[in-house]
Amino acid sequence: MTNLVMIVVDTVRQDHVGHYHRGAPAFPDVPACHTPSLDAFAEQSVVFENAYPEALPTMPVRLQLMTGQRTLHARPWGALGPGDVTVADLLRAEGYVSGLVTDNYHFRGPGMNFFRSFNAYRWIRGQEYDPYESAPPTRNLDDYVNDHYPKLWRRLVRQCLANMNGFEQESDYFPAQVVDESIKWLKANRSHDKLFLWVDCFDPHEPWDPPRRFDRYGDPAYQGKRLIMPMGGLADKWSTPAEQRQIRALYAGELEFTDHCLGRLFEALEENGYYDDSVILVLADHGHPLGDHGKFLKGADRLYNELLKVPMMIRLPGARVRGRRKAIVQFQDVLPTLLELLGIGEVESAMAGRSFRRVLEGDADEHRDVVIVGYHEGVDRVIRDRRHSLILRPKGEPDELYDLEADPRERNNLIDERHDVAVELARRFPRVFFRHGGRAPQIQGVQGKYEVLAGTPMEDD
Repeated sequence: MTNLVMIVVDTVRQDHVGHYHRGAPAFPDVPACHTPSLDAFAEQSVVFENAYPEALPTMPVRLQLMTGQRTLHARPWGALGPGDVTVADLLRAEGYVSGLVTDNYHFRGPGMNFFRSFNAYRWIRGQEYDPYESAPPTRNLDDYVNDHYPKLWRRLVRQCLANMNGFEQESDYFPAQVVDESIKWLKANRSHDKLFLWVDCFDPHEPWDPPRRFDRYGDPAYQGKRLIMPMGGLADKWSTPAEQRQIRALYAGELEFTDHCLGRLFEALEENGYYDDSVILVLADHGHPLGDHGKFLKGADRLYNELLKVPMMIRLPGARVRGRRKAIVQFQDVLPTLLELLGIGEVESAMAGRSFRRVLEGDADEHRDVVIVGYHEGVDRVIRDRRHSLILRPKGEPDELYDLEADPRERNNLIDERHDVAVELARRFPRVFFRHGGRAPQIQGVQGKYEVLAGTPMEDD
């Protein structure tokens, strides 16, 4: 008997997880984030350094994970369709009893249908802009916005604050509620022969408002606004350096608190025998820009490490295989791998993803040599291999090429110096992956160098 537990955590930067950062802070003015629970789990797992989403953000990623299919070229944010075959569909047909526990309110949006085929699903309401609470917030809105926040953003922050009315104990906060409900389900359903649980924790997604004892990464002398919901756009236009530092500190506190809650989930999995008979996956859907390149929040133009690099760990029953893997894998590969581990690998032929079980078990060092990532409705794309990251920008903007080994912060654009590398990377994916009106992308150097990839000139708009 092998059970499956998938734990998806939203908005976790790889460089904020201790097992990855090894004590090195992501920012010089904010201490390194503490994640002891994830670190302990990682020590018993196979840890991946280069696991990438394909299509961003939140729900296109869930579709990749649930179906093993690509979504970048053809699937914008939207509902689970009648033709989508999900992990819940497949495992239910194999006799698994399945559960979904989440505070991700997009799962239950009108018509979204992402709970289909789960035997049981439990919602925790109130995250972010979820229209859960209509009463005014009990906290003063002006303490959580500055003078640059327009009416729309003030209204959004107001909803976030209202949804947290009455939060007094740590157990009131969303990740604690997700873990509590997950533990209840795991205990109540232990007698079933085959179990599948999907835990989807929206934190540490913004708003970042950690409980007091985890709010310890900021400057104690800071007296400014508590900007729990940063805006997009150039950060220097709407916030001061001190405010930006405080926002980064709030994110670290939110992640540490989420990690603390996950620790209770890991303990329950061990105490109830799941560590002995279950494949357990922990991964984040994406990271989050914290002003690294001048902006906060996710966005189609922010395809750097801070958004793309995420933690991913797989613990096998009895922790029989451990270690770190540098092989490149992508999220459409996750489901075929998990199904093969459960003995249902024959369905892989119907998926775009490919199992990386041999990498997981240490029998291979390579899986994919290159990946492409972006937003379906965005123009920007990033193509990466182990060494380089090529960001293809909209027409008229210079493209970017970075050496990820020498320049992991992606500061030194090599698009002109290593134009040949950029051209070779851009050749790796066909036109269908790009929103260029069906035309091949063009390498646009800082100094105006151009290369036509398909052998025919690009037409003007």
